Amino acid sequence: MLSYHNHLKKNARSLRKNMTDAEQLLWSCIRMKQLAGLQFYRQKVISNYIVDFYCPKAKLVIELDGGQHFTDEMSAADSIRDRNLNNLGLKVIRFTDTDVLSNIEGVVENIMETLGLMP
Repeated sequence: MLSYHNHLKKNARSLRKNMTDAEQLLWSCIRMKQLAGLQFYRQKVISNYIVDFYCPKAKLVIELDGGQHFTDEMSAADSIRDRNLNNLGLKVIRFTDTDVLSNIEGVVENIMETLGLMP
C-alpha cells in the first residue's frame, strides 16, 4: 500500500466534488471498471500529492493538465512530481484538458496502449 499524507484527504474530497469538465469526461469513460475491468480512483492521495486518476493494479497515474501547467515553473514542478511518483514504482501519463475534450477516444486508446491492452 502506498503511503500518503492524511492532511491532503480533505483537499482530495473537495477536488472530487469540483472536477473540471475534462476530468468529468475522462472519469465517465474509466469509472466502474469500464476499461478492461480495471479499478480507477479519482483525486487519489499518494505520498504528498493528489493525483487526478490512479489505477493500483496497473500502477498507473493519469494526470490532466489545464493551461496553468504550461508555464516554465509548473512544468518544472510537474517533472519533479512525475519523477517522485516514478520512484514509487508508478507510471505517469499526462494529457491536456484540450486533448480530453476534443479527442476522448484517442485519449482512452492511448491509456489502453499504455496498459498493454492494444496490439
